[in-house]
Amino acid sequence: MKRFIKLIAAVATLAVPAFASAAPWSIDTDHSNVEFKVRHMMVSNVKGEFGKYSGVVDIDDKDVTRSRVEVTIDTASLNSGVAKRDEHLKSADFFDVAKYPTMTFVSKKVKNAGNDRLKVYGDLTLHGVTREVVLDVEGPTKAYKDPWGNIKRGAAATTRINRKDFGLTWNAAVESGGVVVGEEITIALEIELLKK
Repeated sequence: MKRFIKLIAAVATLAVPAFASAAPWSIDTDHSNVEFKVRHMMVSNVKGEFGKYSGVVDIDDKDVTRSRVEVTIDTASLNSGVAKRDEHLKSADFFDVAKYPTMTFVSKKVKNAGNDRLKVYGDLTLHGVTREVVLDVEGPTKAYKDPWGNIKRGAAATTRINRKDFGLTWNAAVESGGVVVGEEITIALEIELLKK
């Protein structure tokens, strides 16, 4: 009987997924930011943010390349600081939030980039289109306990995408040449994680 129990235990151990040794962390939205930046009228950059999002990061400290990331962003929570512009960005000309209320990022591969930096490859689904993007990540930091006993760590990430690759094609020409809205979008995330 003891041999049978040991056999079952061994089989159960083999059945555990490879990422099970990773520690799950949730995004602390009270202390995080998801921002974007785009060229406007060929002369300046306009910034905005998404106020509602959630996500889980499974960090494997023994082998960080086996870590995983999943994030969901509420596109209707977009805020650029100008109500009329936000209304246009949420319309069918851009994000079409009525039809596509969320965008998601799901990691597929993590690579060490040296000096506490990572390259996180994953699928970004936006406006009904899924394409691979690469996040340049600084971190994650070591874990720290806050004054209330919560275990925290953080990371920063950036990437650039071409909005036309995701079907966000609206634009208008300006008289002096060029267009109203640039094609390249810079996305920046400052993320504080809370141990689950």
